[in-house]
Amino acid sequence: QELRPKSLDIKQEELGDMVEKEMASTSEAIEDAVRRIEEMMSQARNKSSGVKLEVNERILNSCTDLMKAIRLLVMTSTNLQKEIVESGRGAATTQEFYAKNSRWTEGLISASKAVGWGATQLVESADRVVLHTGKYEELIVCSHEIAASTAQLVAASKVKAEKSSKNLGRLQECSRNVNEMAANVVASTKSGQEQIEEKDTMDFSGMSLIKLKKEEMETQVKVLELEKRLEGERVRLGELRKQHYALAGAYDDAAEDGEAKPAPAPRRGILKKPPLAQKP
Repeated sequence: QELRPKSLDIKQEELGDMVEKEMASTSEAIEDAVRRIEEMMSQARNKSSGVKLEVNERILNSCTDLMKAIRLLVMTSTNLQKEIVESGRGAATTQEFYAKNSRWTEGLISASKAVGWGATQLVESADRVVLHTGKYEELIVCSHEIAASTAQLVAASKVKAEKSSKNLGRLQECSRNVNEMAANVVASTKSGQEQIEEKDTMDFSGMSLIKLKKEEMETQVKVLELEKRLEGERVRLGELRKQHYALAGAYDDAAEDGEAKPAPAPRRGILKKPPLAQKP
């Protein structure tokens, strides 16, 4: 007690209250995130349709599942934390237990903050994606951050918990569920991104006749350029094979003393130019 820095006394007395406040704040952040996702879902149904609506719903549903998994994780962590305090404090008060184990308590607070912050960032990223003002990659990064902060919270709780604790087993199960839901967010985000990009590339429904004609001509130019490159590569391949055959023939002529001559490489049909597709 005498060796502890005096400047930390007030902070240590407040640690117990800080843990409870931080866990409550994290729970509120997650509840708010669930409400915001539900609002985004209704807005998406009103403002989008077709493929974009399907992609938005799939992403938001996966985010909702992740938030529910995080909420259960925080509740289980709170129960485990109370169990740890009750079993370890002895005759001391809850505040005294947290002060005595200040490093562990600070780690618990930090982990809880990280989980709440990750949930908030995920919702904000999802909002921007639905409004087409953000990047799909942001959602993927946020999902990874949530998985990391979840592991931090479990590690902080596991330090003081009994190995036979049922709450610890539930917490670890909740952690695995959070990781699975985070992976679902990543998967739905990647598939949605591919689906949207493919649709945007091949969607010509909004083009005028002049715009369609211009796009058609530009595409024909690209086709001719690619055909020219292909023809050049075929010529190059033919010259390479001629040189190969010439060198192989010179080697055959130089072979002596009854040595076996290497068989020339068989000619492949690739030299024959296939018929080009009929141009429009």
